[in-house]
Order: sequence, then C-alpha cells, then structure tokens
Amino acid sequence: MDHKEKIQEFFNHFHAHPEVSWQEVETTKKLAGIMDGLQVPYRMFDDVTGLIAEIGEGQEVVAVRADMDALWQEVGGKFQANHSCGHDANMAMVLGALLYLKDEALSKRIRFIFQPAEEKGNGALAMIERGAAEEVTHLYGVHLRPIEEMPFGKVAPAIYHGSAIFLKGKISGVDAHGARPQQGKNAIDVIAAIHQFLKSIYFSPFDSYSVKLTNIQAGGDSLNIIPGNAAFALDLRSQSNALMKELQQRVEEGLASIRTLYGVGIEWEWQDYTPAAEVSIDALAIADAAIRSVIGDANAAPAVETTGADDFHFYTIEKPELKAAMIGVGADLSPGLHHSDMAFNHAALDIGARVLAETLKTT
Repeated sequence: MDHKEKIQEFFNHFHAHPEVSWQEVETTKKLAGIMDGLQVPYRMFDDVTGLIAEIGEGQEVVAVRADMDALWQEVGGKFQANHSCGHDANMAMVLGALLYLKDEALSKRIRFIFQPAEEKGNGALAMIERGAAEEVTHLYGVHLRPIEEMPFGKVAPAIYHGSAIFLKGKISGVDAHGARPQQGKNAIDVIAAIHQFLKSIYFSPFDSYSVKLTNIQAGGDSLNIIPGNAAFALDLRSQSNALMKELQQRVEEGLASIRTLYGVGIEWEWQDYTPAAEVSIDALAIADAAIRSVIGDANAAPAVETTGADDFHFYTIEKPELKAAMIGVGADLSPGLHHSDMAFNHAALDIGARVLAETLKTT
C-alpha cells in the first residue's frame, strides 16, 4: 500500500470512529497503535487524551499539531459525535507527513502533537502544560478550508483565524400571571433589551467583529405565566485580540445597565476563550515555499482570513517566541465546516500531507 492509500485508510478509520472533546480515548489508542507499527517513539498521558510522537535527531525541534475531537450534533435526526469540522482529515494529513518523513535523514527532531479538545478551546493549553511546545522553534497546523475560501488544489501558507468567546448568563426576575404583568419582572423583556443592545454595539467598519444571542431559555408549558427567570448565551467574534477585549467590556457595561434599568438580577460568566491568530511571517514564508515546491506556483494561494476560531493560537499566546502558522488546504469542502453533511474531495489529503512534510523538512 502506498502512502496515499494509507492516508485514506487513516481518514476512513477516524471518520468512522468520532469521539467528542476529552473523550478521544479510542482515537488515542489508535494513534498509539499506528506509532507502534511504524516504530515511532511516543508518549501518552495519564490524565488527558492525546499523544506526542517524535522522529529525527538533533537539538532543533520543529512541530506539527493535529486536533482529534469531533463535534456533538444532530445527524439524520439523531444526535451523535460527528467529524464535520475535518479533524479526521487533519489527523490523516499529519500522519501522512509522518509517513513521508520517517525514513528521511533528518538533522532535527520533528514532533507530532495529536491534541484533544480543540472544539472546547482548551485542548492546546493542556498540551502546552504537558510539554508539547518545549524546545520547539517552529509550529505548524493544518486545516481543510470551505469552498468559498479556497477550491480544491490550492493551498495557503497561513490561516488568520479570529478570536472567539462565549458568555452564559442568567436573569432572575419575578413570575407573574398573564393577566397581571405589572406584578412581575418579565425576563423576556430583559432578553429583548439585551438583543436590542447588542445591535447597538459599533466599532470601526474596517474591523471584523460580531456579537449575537445564540441560546435563550425562558418559560414552561403554562402559557399564562410570564416568566421571571431565563438563561441566555452570547457568541462573540473579533479578528483581533485587542478588539475582543473592548467588545467584552462593552457587553459587560451593557448588561450591567440593563440589570439596573429593569431591576432584575443578571449574572454571567465567560467561557471557552480562543485567541486570534498570531502568525509568524517566517513560518508563513517557509510554508509558502514548500507549497510552491510541491504543487507549483499556480496553486499557491494567499493567506486566508476567516472569522472562525481555533485554539491552535494558544501556543503562540503562551509562547510568544514560537514561530507558527496554520496551513489551509483547499478541498472543495461543502456545504461548510460544522455542517452535519460536510463533505470534501479526499484527494486533498495527500496534497496536504506532502506540503506538510516539505514544510517540516525545510524549516
């Protein structure tokens, strides 16, 4: 079996056996079995899923990271784990790069980081805490891109992801009879005020950002009760880390004002922060040269800017000296990332693996 077929086999397995964040137990075991078969040394962890493998010799360490987790979503009327974000493809491409490199005469060490819980936004931090980035000078990631960003055959040397964070909130008012609204404090009125307030947040039109309600829970089966209590959630996005801090501050100021205006309790907490990309120009240039070497100048795409987020960028936040870039692989992916029926051209897997291998070898 040649490398291309083996890469497809890896993908088929991971696609058929998805596991959600922090539960990638069988995925980790499969990766360990692959490393055993290739006689590649690796280490696992007692307290979290994930695996780190390494080949080559020398003082210099270059690394590549693959995320492992699937999403939990409704597929064909049934909720289940599903690799609609392409992490099965990311693992297959990184394993493919390993296949292409493992018999090369390397003057440096190349580290392969298989990371859990990217979808939770904190898997990268767990790997950093366990030494994944120690001694690493350059770090690369890889991700399939949706068709509206890049067609099959094109590869970009970097993805400029945005920053993302979620807010979960609770409103504590007073229930009232539907005929006597003056006796209560209506949580739905408060939700409506929050919605209207969010629409009034403005920054420069040259900056990319958004904030919106993504979850509302209020009331019960009795339709003649005005609910005093409600729960809600917000999704905040920004193309820069600095603007995200301003956006969070504006939201907190608004919620505090609405709390006072309506005389209700509003409590909130921030969850699952993911920073915006801090791309190294050096790492981007190396990846760009590798792309041109492997698939030609005509197929080298410019860096991608997207409002999506990825916890890959915690590596550079926690280690600012790290030179990092995430490679974007065109695959005619549609209808889109996180869509339950996401599909793509599987020929992109070998392209991504070969570009990754060349990038790691020439860094």
